[in-house]
Amino acid sequence: MHEETLHFERADDVAQLVACGALRGNVAQFAQPRGPDLVKRTEPLDAWCALRAAHGVWQYARAVDGAPGPEARVREEGTASDAAGAMAGVNFASQDYLSLASHPAVREAARLALLEAGPHSAGSAVLQGNSSASLALEAALGALVRCEHVTLFPTGWGAAFGLITALVTPRDYVVVDQLAHASLRQGASAATRNVALHRHLDTGHVRELLAAIRSRDPDNGILVVTEGLFSMDSDVPDLPLMQHLCREYGATLLVDVAHDLGALGPGGSGSIGEQGMLGKVDIVMGAFSKTFASNGGFVACASRAVKRQLQLFAGPHLFSNALSPVQAATVLEALRIVGSGEGEALRAGLLRNAVALRAALAETGMRCLGLPSAIVPVWIGSEQVARLAGRTLARANVHVNAVEFPGVPLGAARLRLQVMAEHRVEQLRHGARQVGAAVNGAGAALGVEPAHGPWRGERSRG
Repeated sequence: MHEETLHFERADDVAQLVACGALRGNVAQFAQPRGPDLVKRTEPLDAWCALRAAHGVWQYARAVDGAPGPEARVREEGTASDAAGAMAGVNFASQDYLSLASHPAVREAARLALLEAGPHSAGSAVLQGNSSASLALEAALGALVRCEHVTLFPTGWGAAFGLITALVTPRDYVVVDQLAHASLRQGASAATRNVALHRHLDTGHVRELLAAIRSRDPDNGILVVTEGLFSMDSDVPDLPLMQHLCREYGATLLVDVAHDLGALGPGGSGSIGEQGMLGKVDIVMGAFSKTFASNGGFVACASRAVKRQLQLFAGPHLFSNALSPVQAATVLEALRIVGSGEGEALRAGLLRNAVALRAALAETGMRCLGLPSAIVPVWIGSEQVARLAGRTLARANVHVNAVEFPGVPLGAARLRLQVMAEHRVEQLRHGARQVGAAVNGAGAALGVEPAHGPWRGERSRG
């Protein structure tokens, strides 16, 4: 099915890349532009991006022709819109963990909702933007995570940012994992100056921070923020201990389940279900865009008062149009499948694929971070190696996401592969061989020794 030639970069091509500067620099150097003209001072960033794009090491803003399945046609930014501009190949760059975006029942639910209610919610959820599908979705989500009161948002980003800015005042505190998603960290920074980052998954550090805050301020609120599955490292926190610490110090725990809900855990209950914490976490939020075949997000809590607070003070809920009837119906049908026997089979297939891909990558010398899940992060470290390997893979028609700052810290570049339930074994093996060849070849061409990444030890799930 796939050409089995392993692709390496030619020495003279690599030398040209180094000489022209396409592999040098990073986005961080453009983060604080200076000058009186707000428009003109963005031009150096654009020139740097254009240089990278001209030499095939600009990994952003690609487009998919058709459905984002295990095989996809992908075009680079700026290429022609005709079919000749797209590259068909194995797709590890899209988020459709249970392959529900192409599921016939999900597509039929979207079609029927479009015919019945049209494509538009026509208003904020506070101002008549709800639909019968969105109300049913709220109830179904509440049942899954065992938090009765659910608030829907048009995006997962909006759910995270809106929740934190609605609940946290400038007098309050946020203690957040240093690797938490940008929506969570930026929401915290927008809500209060009292933000403390704790070392990744370090509950001892969480305890130290909570104790220090409570010793000097017994009166104001503390929100502790973590994720059910971290999107760049594929690892999980100790949720029972995190919730215990919050109880001990009078804090509130927020768990973002964007990447694990539906795709992991009994009945698709994610890390919360795997760790026996359903109905025991203070606040649960998530996104639909990873497993549930649609944009959108939600916040769930046992308190109706929290939902009222979000309705009136969470800007992305109050001042954005609600999920469309099509989106709500899509997620609702995906949620039905997630909770069925078919959903269990899809999750089992996803986990088998994740384990198989990690094993195949290990055979090529690659180091994968974290635990088996839909996210398979291949640690590289060097941004230059990641860019060069990303270009090689694109030319080999293996689509992956080469991630560097601001997605991850400087010096922590990686290839993030995302597995789907419907990937076939031969696609996984082919992709792993190409990834290994690309990374090893890029490192050799640039004279960079393999980096093994931060060692955090192995953690079992459940």
